[in-house]
Amino acid sequence: MAEQTPEQQEIPIFRMQKMYIKDFSFESPNAPKVFLVRNQDPKVDFNLQLKNQKLDDDHTEVSIAITAKVLDKNNEDAVMFIVEIEHAAVFLMKNIPEEHHERVLAVDCPLMLFPFTRQIVCQVAVDGGFMPFLMEPINFIALYDNAQRQQKDA
Repeated sequence: MAEQTPEQQEIPIFRMQKMYIKDFSFESPNAPKVFLVRNQDPKVDFNLQLKNQKLDDDHTEVSIAITAKVLDKNNEDAVMFIVEIEHAAVFLMKNIPEEHHERVLAVDCPLMLFPFTRQIVCQVAVDGGFMPFLMEPINFIALYDNAQRQQKDA
């Protein structure tokens, strides 16, 4: 094997190594009555939270926790369904400068993980008897930039 030069040893490495569901819940408290109602007008209460936890020098767990409560505005805000998920992944972050870690964890990791989270939530809504629940794409860059601005203003 050829020896690595110092430049090769310092190349930043970033990749998702394992993805998994940590917590998951789907409820349809008004089934089967909810399926008999005509002209439903869904309204969504949506909450998203990002978490990260350093596992060792090179590995960090990043999770997206989502709670989505879908209500029918035309039926006294009757609950159609509730989805709660904490979807996580272990990321390898090696030779990434420390000053970039916060942004990588708040932007790059969720950008890689969210499409899979979105697909799981969409599929469970269908499996629960509802139309596909397609969450809008999330601009993690804007969320991060807004949080940074708020920190500076505080």
